Amino acid sequence: MDKIEYEGTVWAINHGLPQPLLDHCIKKLVDHGVKKEDIVITDAPSDVKVGTVVVDVYPYHIEVGRVRTTRNDSYISGSIMIIELKTDPEGKYID
Repeated sequence: MDKIEYEGTVWAINHGLPQPLLDHCIKKLVDHGVKKEDIVITDAPSDVKVGTVVVDVYPYHIEVGRVRTTRNDSYISGSIMIIELKTDPEGKYID
C-alpha cells in the first residue's frame, strides 16, 4: 500500500457529506500513513501552502492532491493518488 508523504496538516474537503463517509475517509488516510491528528475536515482550508496535501472526498473515492500554486485564498493542486472506497450490498463502507 502506498504511503502519503506529507508535512503538517492534511486538509480533507467536506462538501456536506455524511459522517460515515468522512469516518471511512479518515480510516483510509490513516491506512496510507497519515496521522489521525494531522487530518482536518473542512469545507474551505485556510493558509494553504505549496506542497500541502489536500483530499477531495467523493462517495466512491477520495482524491489525494498536492498544492502546486496558491494565489490569494485559492490553490491549484495536482492529483497524486486516488483511493477507492468500497461498499457492501447495503451501502456500508468496507475495506
